[in-house]
Amino acid sequence: MLKDSNAFPGFSVDDLQKAKAFYEGVLGLNVSEAEMDTLNLNLAGGVTVFVYPKPNHVPATFTILNFIVPNIEKAVDELASQGVQFEHYDMPEIKTDAKGIAHGPPGPSIAWFTDPAGNIMSVIEEN
Repeated sequence: MLKDSNAFPGFSVDDLQKAKAFYEGVLGLNVSEAEMDTLNLNLAGGVTVFVYPKPNHVPATFTILNFIVPNIEKAVDELASQGVQFEHYDMPEIKTDAKGIAHGPPGPSIAWFTDPAGNIMSVIEEN
């Protein structure tokens, strides 16, 4: 029924102006303001992500955006220089180094961080 329908991802934040400043100023994304006080994150490849304010926002407990980067060390260093703080994990299935990078294999090297609303994102270096 929906296989030929256009679709787009979206998520909520608690403060739209803080989100815009983060996505535009810190991450360097192309952000446009949309109708009804919402944002569009215009990503590479033509993907648009809808960001909307929600007064009773609860941060996602899973990764909502994954950014593929050619060099994870460089990406983490650049983001950290912009004030981004990376998550640190020490679990049997996920262990991060001092910078917050979980090095693959197995799987890719990945580092997680949150936006001002607490939503989880990552940078990933494909192996």
